[in-house]
Amino acid sequence: MQHFRPMEHDVALVGWGVRVLLLSAAESVGGRTTANRIAGFGGLVETQTEMFAALEALIDDPQGYGLFIIDCDGMGGIEAGRKAFSMLGEQTCRLPVILISRECTEQMFPDDRTAPILLRAPVSALSMRIGFDHALRERISFRAA
Repeated sequence: MQHFRPMEHDVALVGWGVRVLLLSAAESVGGRTTANRIAGFGGLVETQTEMFAALEALIDDPQGYGLFIIDCDGMGGIEAGRKAFSMLGEQTCRLPVILISRECTEQMFPDDRTAPILLRAPVSALSMRIGFDHALRERISFRAA
């Protein structure tokens, strides 16, 4: 089923045109679902299946991405996601990160940019939308100004 939106609704999307890097295992159903939802929010999704290739892409193009999402369950769990987040170094201050895992007992939406957003897998459409909007909250402020 396809949904069409009138053009005036597109400009209201917070993530319209934001480039998103999704790190997910190749066979991950959760990764495909996440990619589809982010695309539905207006994001331009690029997928990587290997952690170091994803980190290299982020480091090589520091201004190119607006969000980094890690489907941790296919990558070694929440600790592997936290390790990838910490390996971003100075990128951490600029780039919002969402970690998705079954190991996540409590969803977290921190105000501090130096902490990732944590979402419990499988992610509902509502949780993904809230996490996505929270990650891109500066864009909301910018549009309101």
